[in-house]
Amino acid sequence: RPAIRKNTHSLLRKLFRWAVHRGDLDLSPIADMEAPKPVPARKRVLSPEEVACVWLAAGTLSYPWGPFVRILITTLQRREEVAAMCWSEVDVPGALWVLPSERAKNDEANDVPLSGLAARELKMLSPRPRGLVFSTTGHTPISGFSKAKRRLDAATLVTMKRRAFERGEDVEAVQMEPWRFHDLRRTGATNMQALGFPVEVTEAILNHVSG
Repeated sequence: RPAIRKNTHSLLRKLFRWAVHRGDLDLSPIADMEAPKPVPARKRVLSPEEVACVWLAAGTLSYPWGPFVRILITTLQRREEVAAMCWSEVDVPGALWVLPSERAKNDEANDVPLSGLAARELKMLSPRPRGLVFSTTGHTPISGFSKAKRRLDAATLVTMKRRAFERGEDVEAVQMEPWRFHDLRRTGATNMQALGFPVEVTEAILNHVSG
């Protein structure tokens, strides 16, 4: 895939430069190789109907994936940050999740307000003083996102077709464009702007550092 080519070339370029600097190599074997073209920025935004179907489909998945997806939707935080969420970071009665700087992608701590939907999902998981919120081992954060995403996609398509049937629409015409977990952040930001929220508020919730 384009992103894999670009990332592999970047990594190898750094590795061989380091080897030349150490004196292990006289010249990088990819010194004259042209870098792959930058990957176009993703623009996928889920429609309101798609978000509703993902939400409902998540409800059919067992722990940890169902609640995990719903927390992604209701907080707009990054996949890895939600996956490693700790109960010690969460104040459910106070409706606040304090993401520490050492776990944030940009090294900036973030106070994430918890909506009623987010708080309800966390309450259903029986909050504890400490430990991981999403874990199958009790010691490590969840992984295996691709496999879980395939299950979610299948459940989402079933939900979309059911809702289309209830509306009297052509079920065979129902399909969903490919999407990634990260697209939920872009979708949330787009909808917040459409609702008239100041861009500063959106940036703060997404924990973006801007000028």
